[in-house]
Amino acid sequence: LHRVDRRQRQMCIRDRNLVKTSDKPIPQMRILQDNLDRRTLSVFPNGQVAEYELIYTVRYQVLIPGKEIQDFNFELNRDYQDDPDIALAKSRELSLMLREMRQEAANKILRDMASIQL
Repeated sequence: LHRVDRRQRQMCIRDRNLVKTSDKPIPQMRILQDNLDRRTLSVFPNGQVAEYELIYTVRYQVLIPGKEIQDFNFELNRDYQDDPDIALAKSRELSLMLREMRQEAANKILRDMASIQL
């Protein structure tokens, strides 16, 4: 199965056209920082944390030749309910949530890049 995935990726790469030169300036994007924080939203009567807010922050720059560097940043927020009685399931849920937040951040950056006027 792993070999098939690698071959499919290689075939996709072979079918791409690479542009060596262009008359238009080509924007470049640089991720400067991404950070995940959490803030306590509620606690159980015994003092254990019941709910967190996850805060995923991304800072990046867009460089367009001949123009000023543009800085961008944004936050994505999610609420996460913790339950120490089902720690393994909650760990998997948290991992999935973080993956989804990163994918959402990547999609936002791509949308922002697509809207740039050259």
